[in-house]
Amino acid sequence: MEEPLVETADNCLENRGGASVVVVDVETLSSSSLPRRWEVIVSEMKKFGMASALETLCGQAYGAHQYQMIGTYTYGAIISLLLVCIPISILWIFTEKFLLMIGQDPSISHEAGIYSIWLIPALFPFAILQLLVRYLLTQSLLYPMLLSSVTALVFHIPLSWVLIYKFKFGSGGAALAIGLSYWLDVILLGIYVKFTSSCEKTRITFSKDVFPSIREFFRFGIPSAVMICLEWWSYELVILLAGLLPNPQLETSVLSICLTIASLHYFIPYSFGAGASTRVSNELGAGHPEAAKLAAWVATFLAAIEVAIASTILFSCRSILGYAFGEEKEVVNYVKEMTPLLSLSIMVDCFQAMFCGVARGTGWQHLGAYVNLAAYYLGGIPIACMLAFVFHWRGKGLWIGLTTGSVLQTCMLMLITFFTDWKKQARDARARIFEGRSQLTID
Repeated sequence: MEEPLVETADNCLENRGGASVVVVDVETLSSSSLPRRWEVIVSEMKKFGMASALETLCGQAYGAHQYQMIGTYTYGAIISLLLVCIPISILWIFTEKFLLMIGQDPSISHEAGIYSIWLIPALFPFAILQLLVRYLLTQSLLYPMLLSSVTALVFHIPLSWVLIYKFKFGSGGAALAIGLSYWLDVILLGIYVKFTSSCEKTRITFSKDVFPSIREFFRFGIPSAVMICLEWWSYELVILLAGLLPNPQLETSVLSICLTIASLHYFIPYSFGAGASTRVSNELGAGHPEAAKLAAWVATFLAAIEVAIASTILFSCRSILGYAFGEEKEVVNYVKEMTPLLSLSIMVDCFQAMFCGVARGTGWQHLGAYVNLAAYYLGGIPIACMLAFVFHWRGKGLWIGLTTGSVLQTCMLMLITFFTDWKKQARDARARIFEGRSQLTID
């Protein structure tokens, strides 16, 4: 139960930055939306991508009672992602030029460039935070994450208001508030990990095995990044395509609102998927294939109940939903038109999140990458472009295309899960753990 609250609080920090400025006007919303999309394009590879490698490595090591390897893998992962932050920071500096190059509105691109530069200080705590979350998650230590996330969120809300409206920093203030809140979250979790007795066996300390562990981290981290990024980039690509439609400010704003709502909800089923990933990886590492299989299907059942409730509530609130982001009638009415499609897409995303969690727990990231490539780039994106630009369905067409990609992805992942040989997965997991332990010691 705590995991959905942790994910929701953590991701409110990201989405709150956009929500804090959307109430000003449509242009401000669109100018903050594009940098948020650009941020996701180059940073989700860390959060849900490379960081997810620890769900496989640490989760299976914990199940096999190889506790020292958990701290070793985490230390190596922190070094790896901090290095990855450097080229990402450089990319963010050139956000304005990139957006202009692909034909985005000059005023929006300029504001996007400012926002992205202000967001650079958030990259480094963001990387550390995601790894600490996975380190604790694989050990089922959820309450510390819940407390630190809620504390950071409570700190973030007034801070963003002060920086945006009192100091007149605008979207830059929203970005700065996100960074400071991430640092607070990292400090709180770091203190807990350093001093608590709960992490005594898995303490994150430097040893001679850290650098060899980096190789193993990238072995799963790169496929994880490809798997996650292929999916998330398709959504961000659609937001950029919306900027090429007639009335780009309105289209970008409304699709960004839909993506914000979908993202906020997504972290609830994603949390169930993360829980499934933890249980599946723990049980496979312990050599219990039937328990791993049961955990996967139980989590799917629970998430299905949640999404049925959430989609019903969302559809019922379609007439007033747009007012949460502003009072412009044009935006509110467009959001109302999009809500039925949005309700359908979050139902599909629920099952997709579950099966992706199972994939991370078993170490199928390479299969997930192939699935996402086929589902979104051979199916969803071409359909979205055709409906939006050929049939002139505008934003609706783009969103229908994305939903089609999600349906294809979910069906393929479900088939893979259904036909999985769980006994073989358990044997492979234990072989990988003990082989990795011997290699780290030898190196």
